[in-house]
Amino acid sequence: MASHDIPGDYLDGYAGILADASATGRGLTREELESRRALGERAADAGYGLRALVGAHLAATRAYGSGPGGPVPAESLLAAVEQAVDAFAEGYERAQRLAIRQEETARREFIDDLLHGRSDLGLLAERAERFGLRLSLAHAVAVAQGEAAYEEGDRAPRAVEHALAGRFGDRSVLVTTKDGRLVCVAPGDQDEVLDFFAAQAHAATEGGRVAIGRSQPGPGGVVQSYEEALGALDLAERLDLTAPVLRAADLLVYPVLSRDRQAMADLVLNTLGPLRATRGGAEPLVETLSAYFDTGCVAAQAARRLNLSVRALTYRLDRIHRLTGTNPADPLHRYTLQTAVIGARLLDWPERPF
Repeated sequence: MASHDIPGDYLDGYAGILADASATGRGLTREELESRRALGERAADAGYGLRALVGAHLAATRAYGSGPGGPVPAESLLAAVEQAVDAFAEGYERAQRLAIRQEETARREFIDDLLHGRSDLGLLAERAERFGLRLSLAHAVAVAQGEAAYEEGDRAPRAVEHALAGRFGDRSVLVTTKDGRLVCVAPGDQDEVLDFFAAQAHAATEGGRVAIGRSQPGPGGVVQSYEEALGALDLAERLDLTAPVLRAADLLVYPVLSRDRQAMADLVLNTLGPLRATRGGAEPLVETLSAYFDTGCVAAQAARRLNLSVRALTYRLDRIHRLTGTNPADPLHRYTLQTAVIGARLLDWPERPF
């Protein structure tokens, strides 16, 4: 916008201030400065650019200096212009800072409502369009968790957001933070966006873990996918999963296993309960089974993971067989034992007895 397009209302009283201040050599009064600040705020709220507004002030200054009043002392005039324009810019910037804070508050409230489903879905969908999301479509959510807690504006989320924008441009993607984690909401049919987010977030969080929820339809789909991603992170922690990127779709068996807690507890106690009779308790033997199953029942790899000799590992497996009556090396027994071990990890047994 050119300076001549600025309405004269935002220069109201300016020529009079220049005339009086330059004639007497005085500085602007408190009332005059405040009037400039107020006009600056009004101009910012109206959406005018500061560059064009300053240009309008300079044009008005030239018009005043070449007016019929004769020559104006340059030093006094420039001092008055400097004070007036500085106060105007101060008011303009003050209004912009307030607008930014209000925008940040509105964005934060929207994100909280979006990820927790606390708002009317119809109203939420309307608000989402302001932030580039169309909630009538399916969406998927990825969540990254590192050692540190992250907030909006921190280096890590900014780096990830800039990388996504540079790679994909405007793809209706929202990158934010929630409860110290990095969050990405993307259209459900754009797996490449979430894969790229996962790689960038893993690097930005210095090796943090990323979980990706399944694509879910409709305004409530974001909440469902977000909760799936959080659930995957929780499972990874409880089950000591080492993969840097987890997909909720690949972990569906675990919620199924844990859905009936009482049945799972019965299986754990009936299958692994006898291990509590050993001198070291059940935990070392449960860890042995866990390592054995996680390495595909390869004794040498499991022994290395546990810092044991293969002979010591074999002794432990034989002891488990004698105590429980089930043989980890027998395919007929293996499924029951492995399911019981998964249940023990999900229920924090034997650390939390039941």
